[in-house]
Amino acid sequence: MKKFVIAVVLAVFAASGAHAFGTDKFKDEVEKEAGAVKLVREVMNGGYELLTTEELQGIIKAGEDVVIIDTMPYEDSYKKAHIPNAKQFLFPIPDMKEWDSKETDGKSQEDYAALLGPDKNKKIIVYCGFVKCTRSHNGAIWAKNLGYTNVYRHPGGIFAWRGAGYQVDSLK
Repeated sequence: MKKFVIAVVLAVFAASGAHAFGTDKFKDEVEKEAGAVKLVREVMNGGYELLTTEELQGIIKAGEDVVIIDTMPYEDSYKKAHIPNAKQFLFPIPDMKEWDSKETDGKSQEDYAALLGPDKNKKIIVYCGFVKCTRSHNGAIWAKNLGYTNVYRHPGGIFAWRGAGYQVDSLK
């Protein structure tokens, strides 16, 4: 009888799936969908491309001549951990439709262009913290606005990079 009760409890538990753990796989899917659609719309609006974490790692390992931009705050993020050889340039989270130096640590469009370099066809890769973070969207769209033609966004950002177990640099 005890084995039967345990089997029934396990069957009910298994049938309830993730809901038994306090999550609802159907509601989780709605959230994933909303995030995916938001990302696609940002990319369509921005006119840039996307890179996965593995693709970015491949570019770095191959020694491609690229500029990698970390759009996170210097003290709170970049200084602690960033993708190797990334340069820091802060962008805000909300859509930055017009350049606002208050949102970019007092830096101008000219400062950003100087960081990206004179070659408008050079591969530019921009990232932030994680998929929902839109700092990288702002960095990518402003690279496009400044005339750069080969612009990519790494939406997984530093969280995906670390999650894949890749090396990070720090200034500590």
